[in-house]
Parts: sequence; C-alpha cells; structure tokens
Amino acid sequence: MQSAIKLTARVLPGKRIEFTAPELTEGEDVEIFVALPVEHSSSASEDGRKQGVWDFIRSLEPKQLTPSEWEQIEREFREERDAWDD
Repeated sequence: MQSAIKLTARVLPGKRIEFTAPELTEGEDVEIFVALPVEHSSSASEDGRKQGVWDFIRSLEPKQLTPSEWEQIEREFREERDAWDD
C-alpha cells in the first residue's frame, strides 16, 4: 500500500483546494499536509514583501531585563568566550 501521494494543486476561488487521486479509496480517512512555496513562508511581511533580519528584529516586542538577568547573560557570554581560548 502506498503511504503518501505528492500532488500540486492550485488554490481556487474561496481559498479552496480540490484534487483527484485515483490511488484514494472512497470513504477512506486520509491526512492532508499543505506546504506553501518558499516565497510564501513566514518570513514574508503582511503586505507580501520578503522580510529581512532587521525587519524581523524590529517586529519583536521590547523586553526589559532586570540587572540580574543582564548579569546572567554577560556571565554566559564570558564563559562561552573563555571556552574558545581553551
């Protein structure tokens, strides 16, 4: 028994997808996975333009760290840097 079928389909009006596959049996349960082309990935902005690294960084919510959190981050950086010298 074949466990997967790869098809390409066009999105129809109403954002519908319709396909026919002779390998399928009527009444059979199937799982459907939809993969978007690379240019439609989550790295695109809301208006469809490709999003760069700075666009992504600017889209992040600002986060205030406490002095102890900053100390922890600095300590981890220092430990990592020191490990390079070994």
